[in-house]
Amino acid sequence: MSGHIDLIITGAGPAGLTAAQYGARANLNVLVIEQMASGGQAVVIDRLENYPGNVRQLDAAGSAAAEIKSGYELMADFHRQAQDFGASFLTGSVSLIEKTVMEKRGGIFKITLEDGAVYTASAVIIAAGAKPRMLGIQGEMEYQGRGVSYCATCDGNFYKNKKIFVIGGGDAACDEAQYLSRLSDKIVLVHRRGSFRAQKSLAQRTLNNPNIEVRFNTVINEIKGADLPSGKVKSVILKDLINDKIYEEQTDAVFIFAGTVPQSLFVSKADLKVRFDEEGYIITDKNMATDEPGFFAAGDIRSGAFRQVVTAAADGAIAAHSAAGYIDELGSRE
Repeated sequence: MSGHIDLIITGAGPAGLTAAQYGARANLNVLVIEQMASGGQAVVIDRLENYPGNVRQLDAAGSAAAEIKSGYELMADFHRQAQDFGASFLTGSVSLIEKTVMEKRGGIFKITLEDGAVYTASAVIIAAGAKPRMLGIQGEMEYQGRGVSYCATCDGNFYKNKKIFVIGGGDAACDEAQYLSRLSDKIVLVHRRGSFRAQKSLAQRTLNNPNIEVRFNTVINEIKGADLPSGKVKSVILKDLINDKIYEEQTDAVFIFAGTVPQSLFVSKADLKVRFDEEGYIITDKNMATDEPGFFAAGDIRSGAFRQVVTAAADGAIAAHSAAGYIDELGSRE
């Protein structure tokens, strides 16, 4: 795709893919720019059971209690649907966003990629999402890929029947611990608080899982392993916050799910009227609009987002609808 584009979307997670579908259905010329594969963080969800209607098929009795699709499968459906409506996709990383104000067209956004390619658009939707938050403890960086991971479905198979520590207390930690518990019966889930932050049903299922040992009021202080560069994780240093006790325990892997960090740095560097909250998430109104006309944000990158697939999809639909209205007001469809 070359020349001027109606709508550019950065990020192909649930928000970006839904925005692409709705934008294309509104007869906009749509380009989605994504650094990696489509799907965002949703692709690592083993069973996306809380997305409405997400079943592979009904059983013989017509019941909806059939097998649930994985996040990867559902995101593949999102991608195909957006393509079928006419959206185009490009693999690349945005390095610079600029805007040139034009009296009749309101403004043109110029998107420069790291490889030097340049695209222009009448409107932009930022749906770049967020990435896993690091704990910042000793050994975490050193043993990434050598026993430290942030994706159970990506790396879990390497540790079948091994002892695995999972760090976190939200939906992601509980969901990933559930997945790992099908690969090993030696899962230890560590959470610094006295109860989970995860949804009640997911938390209860985790507590009831015989393959998962839950340790509340516990933090991980250090990850230790054999000598680098070839060494792998061998143990963790933990602290019992109730008894103020520090101890070391053997493990083969540490999976960390401690929240997310917004992928908004490239936006903050742009000379645009975009506001951010204290954590770097983009502030929008109910129409997903920022203070910069024609510039929208949707999904996990947006301040105050619930950060669920279903709400990210809703954000994307609203953002595309708002972008189409903005473009129509300008009379600048290509």
